[in-house]
Amino acid sequence: MDVDRRGFIKLAGIAFVGLLAAKPIFDVFSRAEAPKIAAETEVSSKIKWGMAIKIGNCKDGCTECITACDNIHNVPDIPDPKHEIKWIWDANYEEVFPEQDSPYIANSLKSLPVLVLCNHCLKPPCCRVCPTGATWKRADGIVMMDYHRCIGCRYCMAGCPYGARSFNWVDPRPYIKTLNPDYPTRTKGVVEKCDFCEERLAKGLIPACVEACTEKVLVFGDLNDPNSDIRKLLATNYSIQRKAELGTGPNIYYVI
Repeated sequence: MDVDRRGFIKLAGIAFVGLLAAKPIFDVFSRAEAPKIAAETEVSSKIKWGMAIKIGNCKDGCTECITACDNIHNVPDIPDPKHEIKWIWDANYEEVFPEQDSPYIANSLKSLPVLVLCNHCLKPPCCRVCPTGATWKRADGIVMMDYHRCIGCRYCMAGCPYGARSFNWVDPRPYIKTLNPDYPTRTKGVVEKCDFCEERLAKGLIPACVEACTEKVLVFGDLNDPNSDIRKLLATNYSIQRKAELGTGPNIYYVI
């Protein structure tokens, strides 16, 4: 019996040590869960964030909003276009709005740079196809990314009709010009995109791109609030959305 008791105590000790060794693994999964749980409990479903972009006010060659976004979010500057990472960038009108193209459209409009980013859709197809829950929509409409959960399958990129997501084919960290220690860097093999500066919204600040734009091209606010600046702008100006016919419900509006 004494031998059996000693054997039992020995096995119990081994099991306890094994649990201690496994704890870091459990912690990894716990940390992966935390961003999603926290995000969903701290936001309000009464708010619906959106952005309006005044195309005619955007100055050709100006990159203040893009630079601000890149600097704050540690977006790498990778020279190879096949590997570039983009959160907000500009493209020509015909590329952004192929369905709005017309042979009689003003040349001045065709030549204007049009800012593009994640549309934070009402019905985001990227969220529906993600197998791990790495991308999801918050109660306030922001489509989020959890880099811990992303397995690099790129289903979300295939599902996004706006090309608003970038995949890290290489380690992005060597290509960060000035590291912002207050924002996490990403790793090779994960997808990333604009998140409406959710970390700034949590502090009562507006997105970095909006704050940096001296021409006031970008207007950000609560689409559920009729007294917000964005609602007032949309109520008094004609606006269009990208590929609205797809039924995704984009929350980025372009004022013509």
